[in-house]
Amino acid sequence: MRDVPRRQPTLDEVAERAGVSRSAASRALNNAPHVSRDKREAVRRAIRELGYVPNPTARALATRQRGSAALVIAGETPAIFADPFFAKVIVGASAALEEADLHLMLCLAAADRGRRRLAELLRARGVDGAMFMAVRENDPVLDIVRETELPVVFGGRPAGFEPSWYVDADNAGGARRATEHLLDRGRRRVVMICGPLDTHVSRERHRGYREAMILAGLEPFGPESGDFTEPSGATAMAALLERHPGVDGVFAANDNMAAGALRALRGAGRAVPGDVAVVGFDDLDIARITEPPLTTVHQPIESLGHETARMLVRLIGGEEPSPLILPTRVVARSSA
Repeated sequence: MRDVPRRQPTLDEVAERAGVSRSAASRALNNAPHVSRDKREAVRRAIRELGYVPNPTARALATRQRGSAALVIAGETPAIFADPFFAKVIVGASAALEEADLHLMLCLAAADRGRRRLAELLRARGVDGAMFMAVRENDPVLDIVRETELPVVFGGRPAGFEPSWYVDADNAGGARRATEHLLDRGRRRVVMICGPLDTHVSRERHRGYREAMILAGLEPFGPESGDFTEPSGATAMAALLERHPGVDGVFAANDNMAAGALRALRGAGRAVPGDVAVVGFDDLDIARITEPPLTTVHQPIESLGHETARMLVRLIGGEEPSPLILPTRVVARSSA
């Protein structure tokens, strides 16, 4: 009777024996970067114990790295290039990818054509992973995220979608502290200029404002929404002055809209901070040059890009990092 050939162990069995994910086992096997020493040693030990012999074809496929990562921005293109926020994000992300020898590919996915090109890029595995930013609720780009098998990290959580991996700022906490800053200075009729309410960041900053007002025993005012641009902040402030002429404090959900609010207040003959105190959010360069200089909530924007890219690098390397929330703090200047 002939001996039955012994079945060869699989890579899945190697990963299970090593206590790592299949992708981590594959990268360790192929001496790919971004795999921890402990995981690499565990995989080698499992290979020896099981007598695993790599399949040459599969190994060739596993080592086919593109050496690049996509930064996908779903927001409207003109607003993106006019907003220094995204420039800082790109600087941070690029630095982290450079440390990992990965190139940054910028993809704009606000329009149908951009989304089609992005879907084709990810289906063809033209990059090793992707970072997504400025994604709104029910954004069509989320369908592309659901379909791809590549590692994906979000810079800022999208509304109505729970990603596995993301880096975000403490938006609610920062907004709460901004509102408390105004209340601590005796302001009681504090209104808010919110961003688009189909974004998670706007909802969180609105939540922080409401919490601070309610905890102070005050009724929150209904927000006026802008689109994070300076003109929309001026328009929102004018509407709030008409609706609430006794306003004495304003929290704007970003510095661009706060700058617009300052312009509208000046045009209405309201002194800042004498009549109305104003606080923004982001701590962009514009906050230092407004008249008066803007009290604002600092969030580490460059770190947001850097940590998002670092998280993606770890995912590409087979690790499974935890989501990260970056701290925020109030920076007091002359406007409040």
